[in-house]
Amino acid sequence: MSKAFAYEELDEVDRELLRLLQEDGTLSSAALGERLSMTVTPCWRRRKRLEELGLIKDYQANLDRKKLGYDVMAFAQVRFGNHSAEAPDDFEQVILKLPQVLSCHKVTGEADYVLTVLATDLESYGRFVEDVLRRQPGIASIQSSLALREIKAVSRIPVR
Repeated sequence: MSKAFAYEELDEVDRELLRLLQEDGTLSSAALGERLSMTVTPCWRRRKRLEELGLIKDYQANLDRKKLGYDVMAFAQVRFGNHSAEAPDDFEQVILKLPQVLSCHKVTGEADYVLTVLATDLESYGRFVEDVLRRQPGIASIQSSLALREIKAVSRIPVR
């Protein structure tokens, strides 16, 4: 469980450690220590503290979706007809289990949710819409936009 903290508790070494790990999550404590001009043990302790605070949630490799066969990236805007029913909560539980949904955000505006969905081709995305989204109770409309070209896609958070 993450502990509450104030951003001001982070010193410049903590911030640089976060920046370095976002660039390369495989860096060992020895490699981090070398870049931060620290010995291994204090560097390891700082990393562990940042993990315990919940600032570092997990580690992952960034994969090339197209080389893995996902040629379609779609943005689905989902709107519910009745917000007071349990349908939106049930929808969220379904979405959490779907690996092809990269992100789902509850948003303001005309849509209630915006999903980022990967598919191998247009036909498979169409099946996702028909077999998954349209079968969810309470959905009033689904509007899809397809990515024509990816200009920028990062998951790194600016560390000030």
